Amino acid sequence: MAWLLREGEVLATVEVVDSLGGRVRLHLLRGELESAVLLRPARFASTVAAVSARDVAFCDERLVVLARRRLPPRRLGVPRRGARCVLEAPAGAFDRWSLVPGDQLELKG
Repeated sequence: MAWLLREGEVLATVEVVDSLGGRVRLHLLRGELESAVLLRPARFASTVAAVSARDVAFCDERLVVLARRRLPPRRLGVPRRGARCVLEAPAGAFDRWSLVPGDQLELKG
């Protein structure tokens, strides 16, 4: 686990998933997200095995938010041009964090 920050402000704990095995575990074994997950490398998001909607942010290699959206359950998202990683969080988290395109995120820990 790591901390997800924006301008020094801690937004959440985040699990970094950077392997195929980790993605399989995330999407098949966990229907609900309890914290944020950073998929790296990734260009699209999937909620095929999810039972609820998720907030999804597409980020570049420097963790600058390119776009964000809410992905309903049981959907396969479209790849985002320029994205190198995807941040997923429970629905409503990005509104609470006031996350917008252009935000520079950072991982600590």
